[in-house]
Amino acid sequence: MNAILVYCKRDLIRWYRAKWGFLSAMMIPAAWLIFVGLALPIRFTDNYLDFVTPGVLAMTILNASLGGGSLIILDRTLGFFNKFLALPTPRESILFGKILVIMIRGIIQTTIILAMAFLLGATLYSPAQLAGTYLILVIFGTLLSTFATTLALYVDEHDSYAALYAMISMPVFFTSSAMMPYSAMPKWMLLPASVNPLSFAIDAIRLMQTGVVPINQILVLSTLTVVLGVICVRVFRRVEV
Repeated sequence: MNAILVYCKRDLIRWYRAKWGFLSAMMIPAAWLIFVGLALPIRFTDNYLDFVTPGVLAMTILNASLGGGSLIILDRTLGFFNKFLALPTPRESILFGKILVIMIRGIIQTTIILAMAFLLGATLYSPAQLAGTYLILVIFGTLLSTFATTLALYVDEHDSYAALYAMISMPVFFTSSAMMPYSAMPKWMLLPASVNPLSFAIDAIRLMQTGVVPINQILVLSTLTVVLGVICVRVFRRVEV
C-alpha cells in the first residue's frame, strides 16, 4: 500500500505543478453548466440546471479519467516506466497508483463543478444525497480510470492516445442521458443510451436527488469495475521492461 501511495503522490505533485492543465480541464464542464444549464430553454423540466448537473459531473469524471491515461504514456516516453517495472516493489502497485491518482483528480474536479452548480442555483443536496453522489462518482471514476489505463498500455504514442480519447469521449457523452431524459430521445438513441455506462452513473445520481438509493445502477457499475480491473491487471502483468 505504501508503494501505491508513493506513486500516487508523485503524479499528484506533477499535476499540481501543471496548473494550466488543471484550469483548462475545468473550462469545459463549467461552460456546460453556464451556457447549457442556465441558457438553454428546455420544456421537459422546471429546473434544467438540476437536471443537467449530474450529466456534467459524470462528464467531468469521464474527461479526467480518459485524460489521465496519458500518465503512463508520458512515463514511457521519459523512460520512467521501465525503471519502475525494474524496482523490487510489486508491479501492480504502479497500476493501482495510476488508477488512484486519476480517480482523485476526477473527484477534485467534480467537487469544484458541484460547488459551482450550487452557486449558480442548483438545488442543494442533503448530506445523504451528497454521500451517495460521491460513492457513485468514486465507483464510476475507478471504472473509467481502469479503462483508460488499460487503453494506455496498448497505445505507445501520445498523439494516438489523444485521438482515441477524443473519439471515445464525445460519442459516449452525447449517446447518454446527460442532456435529455429517455422519453425525449429519438428512437435510434434509446438503445445506446440505455447500455451506456455513463447513463448508469447519471441516472444513479438523479435517483439520489429524489431520495431513492440506485442499487441496480451501483451494482452494474461495481461489476463492470471489478471485471475491467481483473482484465487490466492481467494486461499489466504482461508488460515487459
